[in-house]
Parts: sequence; C-alpha cells; structure tokens
Amino acid sequence: MRDPTIPSPEDRKKLMFYDTPDRQTKLRIRCNFDGLSQSQFFRMILTGYIENDNLINDFIKKYKKKHNIQGQQKRDKIDRIRKRTEETKNKFTLGNEEIENIFDIIEMETDI
Repeated sequence: MRDPTIPSPEDRKKLMFYDTPDRQTKLRIRCNFDGLSQSQFFRMILTGYIENDNLINDFIKKYKKKHNIQGQQKRDKIDRIRKRTEETKNKFTLGNEEIENIFDIIEMETDI
C-alpha cells in the first residue's frame, strides 16, 4: 500500500541533518515499535510544528528552556504572540476553511 504522506516526485524537497549513530538507532527502534518509517515520523512531526500543535509547541518550549536555547524574554514574547494569535482566531472564529473562503472571495472580487 502506498504511503499517503509521501509527496509526489515533483513536489518533493529533501530534508537532511546529522545526529549520532546511537540516536538514529533508537529512532529506528521507536519508529518500528510504533509502525512508522522514519520519513513518516518526520513528516508527522513537521506537520504538527507547522500547524502549531499545542503539544509540539509545549515540548519545544520545555526543550528550549532546559537546554537554554533562547533567552526567557524571547520565549515569553513567542508565548504572547501565540496567545494573541489564538485569541484573534477565537474572537473571529476563523478556522482554516473560513480563511480559505475569505481568500477565494477576495480573488473573485479582484480578479487576481
């Protein structure tokens, strides 16, 4: 069965980074346990990060604090921006579909 998370050949972009052999082995074992390929795992995590999943954001926030990756002021600023963004979304009750509809209306009205 074809993996539905794999982009088409024309839409692919290779992402690459380095880590230790020990961590790569542990990743393969964990992915195997969960029935995932490494590629599926990374696409899944990337999707959560791009879509601002709260669990991923909370993990990243804890990780940055634990490893002193950013200063506290910068982390607090990011938290405030995320909170305001969420409040604005809730205020206008705009989901992804509504936002797409707005862009469709603008496109129709302006002939872009």
